[in-house]
Amino acid sequence: MIRIGTSGWRYPEWRDDFYRGVPQRLWLSHLAQHVRTIEINSSFYHPQPASNYRKWVAETPPDFVFAVKGPKQITHVQRLRHVEDPLKTFADSLALGTKQGPILWQLPPSLRFDRATIQDFLAALPQGRHALEPRHESFRTDAYFDLLRAHNVAHVVSDAPTFPCIEAVTADFAYLRLHGHDELYISSYDDEQLDEWAGKIRGWDRDTYVYFDNTMHGAAPHNALALAQRLDTPIRSHM
Repeated sequence: MIRIGTSGWRYPEWRDDFYRGVPQRLWLSHLAQHVRTIEINSSFYHPQPASNYRKWVAETPPDFVFAVKGPKQITHVQRLRHVEDPLKTFADSLALGTKQGPILWQLPPSLRFDRATIQDFLAALPQGRHALEPRHESFRTDAYFDLLRAHNVAHVVSDAPTFPCIEAVTADFAYLRLHGHDELYISSYDDEQLDEWAGKIRGWDRDTYVYFDNTMHGAAPHNALALAQRLDTPIRSHM
């Protein structure tokens, strides 16, 4: 099972291209007719009420799946330490039902690998699929990979020009974020780059979630469709 989508959907930059002629209130349902998954980003910045999650569920096809970005309060403010209470509050707010996919934990670039901190954080995670995206070179170590494998947590393979791309698969599923290879959040992936990533995804041979985060100039949805075609995955769900 390979699901390919975008990181978020609320982008005014897409208005005159991918969303041409589509009212803003229908942007999510429009995108969800073309991709099989989307990352919810707003949960990173502010707590989202359960009513928002239920609304997004209602606007997407039955076989759709959301990844959810964990709160920055946990990753950036508390830096993974003493997070049992905010973890529970966040988990209790989710109301995605069968449409809930992995929870993404994006770490700040300044956070270095510390075995005890990561071990305690992984042990505190609620049930479900989780993916960890470090942005510091110190995470390129077997000690980190071994911890993830022990908890069946996916290391996020991230392609970007400003932080390391550490290619490792550590769980029974894989998680890939494509932020723009040359310009962060901007540059489009060309045919050669998409072919290369398609080959890597085939080689992982497991459930895989792929999100294009090169959103600022509108490349993300087009790249998602192009990669889906290369991997012969459905590019359109049905309401």
